[in-house]
Formats: sequence, C-alpha cells, structure tokens
Amino acid sequence: MNAMSTLTQTHAQQAEHGSPDKLKVAIGSAVGTTIENYDFLAYGTAAALYFGSAFFPGQDPLAATLLAFATLAVGFAMRPLGGLIGGYLGDKYGRKPVLVGALLVMGAATFLIGVLPTYQQVGVLAPILLVAIRIIQGLAFGAEWGGAIMMTFEHAPWRKRGQYTGIPQAGVPLGLLLANLVFLGTTGWNNEWSWRVPFLASSILIIAGIIIRMKVSESPEFEETKARGELVKNPLLTVVREDWRNILRVIGLRLAESGGFYVIVTYLLSYISTNKIVDRQVGLTGLVLAAAIGVAATILWGRLTDRIGRRKLYLAGCAGIILFGFPMFLMVNTAVPFLIVLVYIVGLPVLHDMLAGAQGAWFSELFNANTRTSGASIGYQFSAAISGFIPLIAAATAAAWGWSGVSIVYIACGVIGLIAALATRETWSSREKNEVETLIASSK
Repeated sequence: MNAMSTLTQTHAQQAEHGSPDKLKVAIGSAVGTTIENYDFLAYGTAAALYFGSAFFPGQDPLAATLLAFATLAVGFAMRPLGGLIGGYLGDKYGRKPVLVGALLVMGAATFLIGVLPTYQQVGVLAPILLVAIRIIQGLAFGAEWGGAIMMTFEHAPWRKRGQYTGIPQAGVPLGLLLANLVFLGTTGWNNEWSWRVPFLASSILIIAGIIIRMKVSESPEFEETKARGELVKNPLLTVVREDWRNILRVIGLRLAESGGFYVIVTYLLSYISTNKIVDRQVGLTGLVLAAAIGVAATILWGRLTDRIGRRKLYLAGCAGIILFGFPMFLMVNTAVPFLIVLVYIVGLPVLHDMLAGAQGAWFSELFNANTRTSGASIGYQFSAAISGFIPLIAAATAAAWGWSGVSIVYIACGVIGLIAALATRETWSSREKNEVETLIASSK
C-alpha cells in the first residue's frame, strides 16, 4: 500500500469512526469547560451578592457592585493573551500539553479565591490579590477553550463533529448548574463561607479533569499534520496574516452568545436582588433549572448542526436574542416567579445554548489544521474580553436609563451576531457531507 492510499484510508477511518479516544477526549474536555463556567458563575454570583462588601467596603452599593464586576472584567481582559499563548503552543507543540497545563493553572487560581483574606482582614491588599488571581485565571481560561475544542473536534467522526464538540460546550450549562447548586446550599449561611465554599469545591472537578486528560492521546489531525511536515513556524502570525477575516467573524459570532449570556446570568440576578423584585433564590432556582436543561440541549443543538448545517441554527439563535430583549425584562418586572424562571429557560437552553452548540464545529472548520487552535482561540477569547465588560456596561447603562438600556445592550449583541453569521460561510452543507461519503466509499 503506497503512502497516498494509506493516507486516504486514515482519512476515511477518521471520517467514519473517529479515534478510539473520541468519547474520553470529549468528556475530558468538558471537565475543563465545566470548571471554567463553574468559576464564572461562582465569581459572577459572588460579585453580585457578596464581593462588594467583602473587598470594596465603604462604597455606596452601586459603586461596590461596579467595582466587583470590574474585577470580573479584568479576568476577561486577559483572555486574549491566554488565547494567543495557548493557540500558539497548541498549533506548534500539540493540543494535549495545553489541555493539561491550562486546567492545572486555572484550577489552582479558582481554589485560591476561596481562601483569600477580605478587606476587613488585610485592608487594600485583599482587592489587589483578587485582581492578581483574576489575571492568572484569565490567562489560563484563554488557553483552555481552544485546546479542549480542537482535541474534541479532531478526535471525532467527521459526520458527528457538531454532536461531539457539543459535549465540551455543554460544560457551560453544567458549570452553571453545579455552581448554582452550591450557592443554593450556602446562600442561607449569612457568613463569608457562603461564597468561599463554591470556590473551594472546584478542587473536586480539577482532580477529575487532570486524571482524565492525562490519559487521552494527542489529536490525530495534529499528529498527521506534523508527520506531513505542514506545521508552520509561527502559527499565530500565519493565521493573523492569512485568515484575519475569519478571526473577526468569530469575534462577532461569539459576541451574540457570550454578551447575551452575561446579561442573563450575571446582571439579571443582580437586578432581581437589588430591586427586590423577588427573593434571590427564585433567580438561582431559574438558573439551576435552565442549566440542567441546557446540558442536554447544548449537545442536541450541536447534533442538529450535523443535519442542517451550522449557519442556519446560528441565524435563528441571533434572531431570537433580538426579539427577546424587551420581553425578557417585562416578564421579570411582573415579579411572577414562574415567568422569571421562564426567562432563564428561554434565554439559556433555548437561545444561548443554540449558539454554543454550533460554535465548536463551526469555528474549528473555518481554519486549517496547522493554525486552527490559534485562529479559533484568538477570535473566541477576544470576544470574551469584550463580553466580560457586558455586566459592567449593563450596570452603568441601567443607572442611566433603567432596564430598557440593558435590553438594548442585549439586543445589540444579537444584531452583531446576526451580521457576523450572514457574513460567514457555511462549513457543513450537503456538499461537505457528500465529500465525506465519497471518501469513505473510495477506501472500501
């Protein structure tokens, strides 16, 4: 068998079956995205409910909340740098080392927040330490997503890449679910352990993630690209020079998902609590229920993209965000617990997870294998850096124009995503499916 036929057979096997480690890789990747989003909600919830008084006392309530959200934004501001570093290393030396290293660093940083001294204990050193840890977290989080998604994408059967990449993307609602369950259990404690325990509990996920990730094999596509001698000297510069348009598209696409997500998950809880619309446990219950539904919904949305394509689903999700902007707050302002819970269900497992379920496969397919981690990571994390300021923008906008200003921010995210989706090519249409079927048939 010559080299060409061997290569064809390898491609065909990957197209039809994926690698033997495909499910283990997907689950191992999901652990990382779960921890990332567990931390996000733990931090966002703590910022909304506790960190103002714990780290920024002496301020009026609005100023303390703004400062707490500003530390949230600092971590997100560092994500592009983490994405640049992780993407470069992933395309240059392999996906697996980035996958393991990022999880170790971000897990340690999340745990350390749980043992931080407060302002009352060490004074101004407390917020300084908080900001320093958020910077480290931001770097690790920035490196995490690209390695996790690329490993899953490149181990998966070609015809089911939407479904498999939906598994690590399901770490978003799973992280929300676990963090909310912890906060629901600690919210009545009325002491600092009510926010410390959620961060300390992350160590369980970290240990499980490290064990799983150490046992998985390197990406078969990376190994194949390396064997062919097609690795580029500087994947970062190469993708920016040759594929900058797709990077901009990914930034716009993700802004709809992440910007809208932060309005609902972080700002909305603060809005309900600050304005005493209902008891904050109603909002936390809504988040728990929506997150539980979202774990399955994200995978199912990803699976649907394997049937209808990535672009159609994304367009529908962005249109839904635009239409939901004002009804979302009108429903919350009724103070009817059922309607408030319904807001979370529509906003998260329906609209947000529709977009998240499509992203893993779509973003990966926009780039070549030798620059894929760099390209997808840069776009994904630069958008995260922008979106990380959404809770801060929402709080400031609400102070000026009330809830209608926040609705406009939410709608604007949807409009940007819609424009980006219209400007981005479909990567999994009937033509791509036929090419895979032909490849499989030709090898038999």
